Amino acid sequence: MAEKVTVRLKVNGRDYEGTCEPRKLLSDFIRQDLGLTGTHVGCEHGVCGACTIILDGRTVRSCLMFAVQADGAEILTVEGLAAPDGTLHPVQQAFWDQHGLQCGFCTPGFLMTVYEFVNQVKARNHQPTEEEIREALSGNLCRCTGYVNIVKAVQQACGIPVESPVAH
Repeated sequence: MAEKVTVRLKVNGRDYEGTCEPRKLLSDFIRQDLGLTGTHVGCEHGVCGACTIILDGRTVRSCLMFAVQADGAEILTVEGLAAPDGTLHPVQQAFWDQHGLQCGFCTPGFLMTVYEFVNQVKARNHQPTEEEIREALSGNLCRCTGYVNIVKAVQQACGIPVESPVAH
């Protein structure tokens, strides 16, 4: 067994320190060591996008990184999106309003991907086309929804008017 190493991270604004084997995946460290189970692990090959997090301001697949590679980094997981009082982040609210989820397994990865996309769109003061939205979502897989309502959720989060589905 390899000697354990110390990993220090800031996750969702909180400092964490833990020890793990150098081969431990960041996704496993987040879920098992930090207890933040909102980051899902699907394919473990970086293909499905379920494990997407924001690391130092950019989306990454946490199943493709070792925890030691993230030492000193600042991470945002799906648990860090909502306000401390429970108010949903606008991206989360858009997914809720537009019924942009079904079983929910892929949703945390989509939320993190969309979070970064919306920030980029707003920084450029740009209104993305449906094609641009679908391209931005192309690294995340959903087996349930058909993506129609996910695209509508992204449009809403970007400030594009969309017709709301039937009330909850």
